[in-house]
Amino acid sequence: MKALKIAPSILACNYARVEEEIRRVEAAGVEMLHVDIMDGHFVPNISFGPEFVAMLRRTTTLPLDVHLMIEQPDRYVRSFIEAGADILTIHLEAYHDVERTLGTIKDMGCKSGLAINPMTMFQHATKHLKNIDLFLCMTVNPGFGGQSFMVDVLDKVRQAKAYREEKNLSYDIEVDGGLGEGTICPAFAAGANVIVAGTSIFGKLDATAAVASLRSKAAEISAAG
Repeated sequence: MKALKIAPSILACNYARVEEEIRRVEAAGVEMLHVDIMDGHFVPNISFGPEFVAMLRRTTTLPLDVHLMIEQPDRYVRSFIEAGADILTIHLEAYHDVERTLGTIKDMGCKSGLAINPMTMFQHATKHLKNIDLFLCMTVNPGFGGQSFMVDVLDKVRQAKAYREEKNLSYDIEVDGGLGEGTICPAFAAGANVIVAGTSIFGKLDATAAVASLRSKAAEISAAG
């Protein structure tokens, strides 16, 4: 198993106290910060732009895991990388040349990620997996927080892990949506090692205890082999 990485989703934080919220999860020892970018077209919600990412970059040294849920990511990857993204994830389903967009991300020295929605077949993504650092399986329909975890998506997580081993690749496998104490175990057991958690961390008064609990659950899976 790859080492567990926990990525709190800034979408779930208290926006009036962003810096304080970041300090809470830094103190909890998380590995990165997940930033959902939504344009109101690819998904029905609207969130942040490059300026917000730049503000986060000035505020924290945590790696910024920036997830572009936007219709034309090729038009904006440069802006988000220049703003400070460490990992930039684009969607297979968006309107763009996926291979070219991934190439642009790599050429700019940023780690690249590819995301697929719950209804997208894993096979549609395989030709791109040799060019990425992270593969994201959405475990809810993208666009809104607080949705229930879709357990059927774990079949794709297992496929992604098997394909990585078969082709001797090294990408991380990330899951995003509905992750918490009750769902981290099946996700980690299936092969996901990057866990995006929103309300299950930022929604708790004690973020350190919340993160420790998630790690404890995952450790049970590791100990079981």
